[in-house]
Amino acid sequence: MSVREGYSEQDKKADIHVLHSMGYAQELERRMSRFSNFAISFSIICILSGGINSLAQATSGAGGAAIGIGWPLGCLISGVFALAMAQISSAYPTAGGLYHWGSILGNRFTGWLTAWFNLLGLVTVLGAINVGTYYFFFGAFGPMIGWEDTITNRVLFLVVLTGLQAVINHMGIGLTAKLTDFSGYLIFVTALVLAIVCLVAAPSYDFARLFTFSNYSGEAGGNVWPQVSEWWVFLLGLLLPIYTITGYDASAHTSEETVKAAHAVPRGMIMSVVWSALFGYIMLCSFVLMIPNMDDAAKQGWNVFFWAMDAQVNPTVKIILYLAIFVSQFLCGLATVTSVSRMIFAFSRDGGLPASKALSKVSPKFRTPVAAIWTGATLAVLFVWFTSVITIAGASAYSIVVSCTVIFLFFSFVIPIVLGLFAYGSSKWPKMGPWNVGRGLYSVFAVLSIISMVLIFIIGIQPPNDWALYITIGFLVLAAIVWFVFESRRFQGPPIGDVIAKRKSAIAAAEKAVGEG
Repeated sequence: MSVREGYSEQDKKADIHVLHSMGYAQELERRMSRFSNFAISFSIICILSGGINSLAQATSGAGGAAIGIGWPLGCLISGVFALAMAQISSAYPTAGGLYHWGSILGNRFTGWLTAWFNLLGLVTVLGAINVGTYYFFFGAFGPMIGWEDTITNRVLFLVVLTGLQAVINHMGIGLTAKLTDFSGYLIFVTALVLAIVCLVAAPSYDFARLFTFSNYSGEAGGNVWPQVSEWWVFLLGLLLPIYTITGYDASAHTSEETVKAAHAVPRGMIMSVVWSALFGYIMLCSFVLMIPNMDDAAKQGWNVFFWAMDAQVNPTVKIILYLAIFVSQFLCGLATVTSVSRMIFAFSRDGGLPASKALSKVSPKFRTPVAAIWTGATLAVLFVWFTSVITIAGASAYSIVVSCTVIFLFFSFVIPIVLGLFAYGSSKWPKMGPWNVGRGLYSVFAVLSIISMVLIFIIGIQPPNDWALYITIGFLVLAAIVWFVFESRRFQGPPIGDVIAKRKSAIAAAEKAVGEG
């Protein structure tokens, strides 16, 4: 670790001591800085990915109010989860954090269930991010190069894109961290430049538009949403910020590769949400102000971004922005491969997956979980292929499973949060980590997370994604069968043993070594 990064060998030794106290050896390479830990979550959130590719959920929903009011409200909902998770991450900074939290604060079953919810959510969100990148590429550059949207072209594009992301991850966390650091700066700059371009190109500054409720459900909005009431379509539009502002668990998944993890991980989680919410709000509000006519924009459905850019922005400026956005979306997928591979590695390290021995191996040359990286990438491509060739009840299976992605991820968030609400103060969680908001505030965040989870589940299973309800119930039934028939006797979970007893001394030693900074 270089001096200029501000970390010493003593810092790394303190982190290793905490990891050893949880029963694990330091196998991954610990070289990520505080900024790198922040950047990987900020890159996965990527307001230039979800914020653009899912924009129609707002513009073809409640219109301007879905951005002016809905965006900060949805970001607040996501932020509540991040605040609660940050508190746990400071006490238990390990790769696959959610799985360990679910096990330590609950039991083997709650840890196992959390792991599967998180793993399914990460694999499907990687597929969703990269297929969103494909559709952005198709909309931005397809007409210029004569690219046709066929299943074959889509899958080939995804194979190449995801393969490149896996190769970069394969080559070590150093290269990945440098690229995600760059991605953090790129997202900041591109979002601001896009906002400025939109404001310059805006025909007028009708700020009232941002707080005006409309109802573009049904045909008025290109059938993005079925015909529903004005207030209900506003609630459905919250999926835009909630889906976009997720992925901050990546900071926890890279805990074992981050220096001063107990301090850096919670800050990385929270600040990635704060800055994404702020810059996303500036960017999207500017875009809404640029739109010539909201009624015409709503009719464009999923094509609204390209329609508005074609109508208002200089062609050369537009292409430069498209290139920057495309690179940002690629790096978003790159960071997601990192996150899903660390989850697979951590779960396999404890025998939670088939072929766990192979999946938990770390390359001695690159210090990365190579098999886990390529398994996660392959599963994401297979997911995209599968959802490209089937339909469910006449609807796109892809859009339905993406809705399940949100449900799966937030369920994996809320399980350890709820367990922590009851476990704190007991032998399972005797002491907060060095990043500490206090028992009272944590309890508030935990209760708000439960309420938010109910809302997310309700809006996530509404038409046209109503099959998400049956898929989620089906998964829970299948999980119960697999657990009671097979895993309850076989799966032992993390090597908790006397972990709890060791944690007090480990945290105290780490605090003494590195201080509260």
